[in-house]
Amino acid sequence: MPHKSLTKDNNVRAAERSTLMSEDDLDHNRRHFLTIATAVTGAAGVTAAAIPFISSLKPSARAQALGAPVEVSIGSMKPGELIRVLWRGKLVFVLRRSEEMLQRLSANLENLRDPKSAEVDQQPDYAANDTRSLKPEYLIVEGACTHLGCAPVEDFEVRPAESWSGGFFCPCHGSKFDLAGRVYKGVPAPTNLKVPPYRFITDDVIMIGQDTGAV
Repeated sequence: MPHKSLTKDNNVRAAERSTLMSEDDLDHNRRHFLTIATAVTGAAGVTAAAIPFISSLKPSARAQALGAPVEVSIGSMKPGELIRVLWRGKLVFVLRRSEEMLQRLSANLENLRDPKSAEVDQQPDYAANDTRSLKPEYLIVEGACTHLGCAPVEDFEVRPAESWSGGFFCPCHGSKFDLAGRVYKGVPAPTNLKVPPYRFITDDVIMIGQDTGAV
């Protein structure tokens, strides 16, 4: 028969083990509850944060500019006016050239690197002409210097002493382009500004990014 003191010691140890197990179970349950609560709260936060993000992905002018063709209204443009639009995240210049600007295109041809647009990758076939356009009045080119992709700025002031008939100037490294986006000799840019695919939907609206049935 076990000694009474031993039995008492065994009962105490059993009670201690039971207490420790209960505390461990309690800690585990607490941790489990906190994990679930944190996950639920986090999910709710992610959902709440996602609402404006998802909303921003709805079809919009910005979404079209980043992917789909873009329609541009040109009916109110005045001769000599330049507008900028986005297409697939690229800056595109739309210039309505005045009659005087068109006359300047034949000046200083000897200073241009590719006056006849022989570099076929820089424009569609329908823009491989003296004005690099479907309609002489309107120039549509990507606003990215063909050197390192910087954005040129317009400089339409004529300066005969500099053999400059107006056009686009890249302030980053000094590349110059005429009023048809044709690159000058002796500058870092190797090719003319690129003409994107485009077409006239009506006389007052162009579509950039699509040239099926270009007119």
